[in-house]
Amino acid sequence: MNTSQTHPKAQLWGALSVVAASVLWGTTGTAATFAHGVSPLAVGAVAMGLGGLLQALFAARHVAAQSGSLFRRWRPVSLGAAAVAVYPLAFYSSMHLSGVAVGTVVSIGSAPVAAALIERLVDRKPLRRRWMLGALLGVGGAALLSFAGHAPSGSTPATAAPAAGDWSSTAGLLLGLLAGTTYALYSWTAHRLTGQGVTSRAAMGSIFGLGGVLLMPVLAVTGAPLLDSWGNISVGAYMAVVPMFAGYVLFGWGLARVGASTATSISLLETVVAAVLAVLVVGERLTALGWLGAAVVLGSLFILAPRTRPTPWTTAGSAGVLPPRAPGQHRLAQQQAGAQPQQKNP
Repeated sequence: MNTSQTHPKAQLWGALSVVAASVLWGTTGTAATFAHGVSPLAVGAVAMGLGGLLQALFAARHVAAQSGSLFRRWRPVSLGAAAVAVYPLAFYSSMHLSGVAVGTVVSIGSAPVAAALIERLVDRKPLRRRWMLGALLGVGGAALLSFAGHAPSGSTPATAAPAAGDWSSTAGLLLGLLAGTTYALYSWTAHRLTGQGVTSRAAMGSIFGLGGVLLMPVLAVTGAPLLDSWGNISVGAYMAVVPMFAGYVLFGWGLARVGASTATSISLLETVVAAVLAVLVVGERLTALGWLGAAVVLGSLFILAPRTRPTPWTTAGSAGVLPPRAPGQHRLAQQQAGAQPQQKNP
């Protein structure tokens, strides 16, 4: 499906689907705090690994029906699957090393820029001023949300961000950039496949299913603590089923109707949801500057969301100008009016 030819109303519904997915993703950071003694690698592997396998099962009929088309496009499928496998490991490790707020913002905030660069370099897609304004506001608001600070209520060493200049903080930032790049990469490959005639369910099912398979060895090595308690099991099941499976079903449907750069920009809403939940559930306190950043991110969504516009022929008709007739309609109109169609010269 070519985004440029998608009806504006369909693009709007696609954007709303990405918004819904972002709300679900925003719950992952808070949910992970209830998994005690579980490493970030295990959290990422169980969330995206099992979630990816559920995606493949959900889309099995579509994947089987389009297996030939997917096999012919094995390069973007493999590239997207590798990105799916790397993303959660880098994302949760980034939050673990540099703090939840900074890790989330670097990972999610860098994704729209990476997606726009990929579309510009590979698809030769121009950067629109409106998108640049919305993305700039969104990234700036997310940065304010992060660096304004989440002051933990009765903070513990586990929730406190590493000290400035610590090597782990730098490593966390680099992993965040890697997470943002891989997030943009699998979003772009999925959108590219849907633009080549592959259904969104087949594209997401194949990419996430193969990515889930790649994550199974990581889960086997690191996932034992997930079975230590029912609380840990519940967190793993929730992460796999709700934000990763249901969230990416919504994201895939929306991605087929808006570009990868727009989708990743809208997903900046995840940082706002994560911050609000950190305040309401975890007990963190958000400064006034942080709330301003959240408001700026929400404002950017109104710029990034596609607008519904009347089609050209509707506008022309309302102005008293008839829409252009299809071939053959002009001669039919002449005959109905009693006029003889002009004969062509031999």
